[in-house]
Amino acid sequence: ATGAAAPSAAPQKPMYFVDFRARTAASYGHAFTWYGRTDKKKVEVAGLHPATDSVVPYILGHVIPVMSETGASYGDLDPQYLTASYRVMMDEAQAKRVFGYIKHLQATSPVWNAATYNCVAFIQDIARFMGLRVPGNHLLYPEDWVNQLRALNGGGKVGRMPGSQPQASSEPVRTAAASA
Repeated sequence: ATGAAAPSAAPQKPMYFVDFRARTAASYGHAFTWYGRTDKKKVEVAGLHPATDSVVPYILGHVIPVMSETGASYGDLDPQYLTASYRVMMDEAQAKRVFGYIKHLQATSPVWNAATYNCVAFIQDIARFMGLRVPGNHLLYPEDWVNQLRALNGGGKVGRMPGSQPQASSEPVRTAAASA
């Protein structure tokens, strides 16, 4: 017997994300982002840190600006070091803008300084660009800053970028407006 085929579900568009993250480090921790597509395992990493594994520029960077790098640093891909995270979902058009901004920040952030422009200030600029509510102080410990970012934007582990269109998902998503 032949019957009509069941209508197939429309394929879902891939979703994009920026994951604000904090991890342990030899000092007070490190803040950085992961970003990419939910249907891909590969993630991009963006964070600001001294441009060497030597402790000398890190120490000097508490007094004067030192040369920086803006990609992955030791431990950014290791889940055992993670202390806080807040994932923000977005649509493709938003992702193109946000990912472009992240790449721009990476290309134009030549120095790191613990007091004036550190890893938290770097990801804070990304969060502001995305229209998120951000903690007012970039001198917070990275874990505290990420946890406050999450609390200011609805409190869930996953949020949605302001202005993005909801899409059916098995993962609950909270928005800042829904919790206000």
